[in-house]
Amino acid sequence: MLSKLTVLLTSLALLLPPTQASAASHSGSDLEHLDRGLVATSTSEGVFLSWRLLGPEATGHSGHGLTGTDFAVYRDGRRIAKVTDSTNYVDPAGTPTSRYRVVSLVNGRERDRSATVTPWANGYTELPLRKPADGVTPVGETYTYSAGDMSVGDVDGDGQYEYVVVWNPSNAKDVSQVGYTGNVYVDTYETDGTLLHRLDLGVNIRAGAHYTQVLVYDFDGDGRSETMLKTAPGTKLTTYDRSGRVKSQRYITMPAADRRAGYSNQDDYRVSKADYYDHLVDLFLQWKQQPEVKSGQWPATLEAAFGIPNRYSYPLNTTDAQALVDHFMDVYAPARSARNQLRSFEGFILSGPEYLSVFRGSDGKELQTIRYEPGRTDDGLRWGDYAMARIEPGNRVDRFLAGVAYLDGKHPSAVFARGYYTRTTLATYGWNGHRITKGWAIDSGWTPMTNPFNDSPHGRDGTDPTYGSITTQGFHSLSAADVDDDGRQEIVYGSATIDDDGSVLYSSKDVLPPGSAAPGELARLGHGDAMHVTDIDPQRPGKEIFTVHEGATSAPYGYALRDAWTGEVIYGEYSGRDTGRGMVGDILPDQPGLETWAMRLRTADGDALGTAMPGTNQSIRWAADMTTQIVNGTTPTIEDWRRGTLLSAEGTLTNNGTKGNPSLVADIFGDWREELLVRTADSSAIRIYLSTERTDRKLYTLMHDLQYRVEVARQQTTYNQPSYTGFYLGSDLDWSKVPLIR
Repeated sequence: MLSKLTVLLTSLALLLPPTQASAASHSGSDLEHLDRGLVATSTSEGVFLSWRLLGPEATGHSGHGLTGTDFAVYRDGRRIAKVTDSTNYVDPAGTPTSRYRVVSLVNGRERDRSATVTPWANGYTELPLRKPADGVTPVGETYTYSAGDMSVGDVDGDGQYEYVVVWNPSNAKDVSQVGYTGNVYVDTYETDGTLLHRLDLGVNIRAGAHYTQVLVYDFDGDGRSETMLKTAPGTKLTTYDRSGRVKSQRYITMPAADRRAGYSNQDDYRVSKADYYDHLVDLFLQWKQQPEVKSGQWPATLEAAFGIPNRYSYPLNTTDAQALVDHFMDVYAPARSARNQLRSFEGFILSGPEYLSVFRGSDGKELQTIRYEPGRTDDGLRWGDYAMARIEPGNRVDRFLAGVAYLDGKHPSAVFARGYYTRTTLATYGWNGHRITKGWAIDSGWTPMTNPFNDSPHGRDGTDPTYGSITTQGFHSLSAADVDDDGRQEIVYGSATIDDDGSVLYSSKDVLPPGSAAPGELARLGHGDAMHVTDIDPQRPGKEIFTVHEGATSAPYGYALRDAWTGEVIYGEYSGRDTGRGMVGDILPDQPGLETWAMRLRTADGDALGTAMPGTNQSIRWAADMTTQIVNGTTPTIEDWRRGTLLSAEGTLTNNGTKGNPSLVADIFGDWREELLVRTADSSAIRIYLSTERTDRKLYTLMHDLQYRVEVARQQTTYNQPSYTGFYLGSDLDWSKVPLIR
């Protein structure tokens, strides 16, 4: 459906100056200093070479690529080729022992030389890993470790990326699942597999996709990446020498106020079954002190909340509070849902300090630790965790997201978020090399409930008059993109977008259609699992957002393509169910723009192409012609919608269960195409696959596009989403629209 407002805005936009995506240039002052990234591998046709064109090296456009810098290829010290139309070369005379170097040519004169490389054997290389030891939970359950999500950053300023690997225990949990988990570890490795340091997040950070989001980025612009993430008492950093022996171990520095209050790094806030029972007793003893009870918003007695006759005097004594807890656990909760087995509730962290820490990437040194904001406030009672049929303490309260954004257009900020179903909060931070600086912070306020034990907290405005509309709009990821073409990035928070200054740009709603829960009513587009932000339809001005939605009969759409500037729906389709997955990509080069698919396959401008669709877990730019491929399966394959299987990564595994994500998909070296990083089946290594199709398309490294670079930094957040450029990238690319970097 194309709204009248969208038609009007589109018509007006056609009269305006070109958008940033079609402008002649953009600033690259904040981009990483990268080396040539030369790699080589043996193929059936000879030795395939791939290297970077750096952003500032491109000064013009041609019909098939960017111009400004050409390259000379050397084998064993002898110049064997000049390459002008790409950043690939196939040497049919190359051998496994050949040594290669690439030299840039500007106006025919040789400039900088790359490092010398020798060929890989099989189209991939492996990064050796050091697996953590197995563990045992407090209730005697054993667990093992596997390598999980990854990020990259140049931690030592040499122009090459180092690798940050998150280790997840085999008992990692979704935030709604009961049970203890093992500790989470975050390792930093050099390219040869040298382990520089290991961060043990400790017992007070639960393991699971929703809890730990690791930001690896050069926040202070000194050419070396830092690591910023949520920590807690007990988080410990171990460093290693070149031989792999432990060099030092140190807990994080807790804020002085917490040390004075008696908190320590030996604290354990994990809740046992008995602890949780006692926690509820304490909660019930304080019922009359709840602000919402005092104001009359919530029932005056717990009996009224549970729908039973009043029988106790308030404030409760311990015996009466225990009787009400027994009723709640054994009668009320199971009657709401057979899944409510609160006597088995354990393993969650419902109290204790929460921190935000910055670590130096090169040696892991803790640079600063501050309190994580916003805090949890309670165990999820006000967040709605007790209000639905499924009672899930510690669920909505502990949904975290993180990303990097250039909010001022010049400097990167870290974005940390808590909540998206009900109360929704975001806070922004900088790192200036000396201390953490706080930017803007926003908070929707609590979603009002008449009864915290029996109400629907979703789809309601929060109490904050400015930000109340963004509740229930967040997804399991976020994106940073300049949606209004002002040179500053916004935060696309699912169905809402936050402007660079922290104001609400929009919170998208539409009318519920026939067959829905309330036909004719205006409703939020709401929450969903998958979101993609880029220039999807190059025939329209600006960027678009493609989202899928799980609101079922309460959501106007199962999926929707929206104008990224206004939030208006361009097209979409009602589903009446939880639409779980969706993807965009150029899988049909005979169709203009990127195709979209969720319930069906559609062209960029909305024409339906049938219900047969590619996979939806992860995409990759692997082919020579700039089309999009899909990563599928537990043992991953790379699939092309027209040509079939292009790669089978035998002996490796994807992550995150049914999500089937590689550890990382990113342009970490070589030409503009993305590499596939996946763990070996035994997690002894990360295998890095390189596309060896020779391309005649000459584009700078995707890591020198600001949107793509911050998307890589946030790719591992919760439900991993692909990384997208700030300009249109497809097989029908108009090269004159590719922004040049000053």
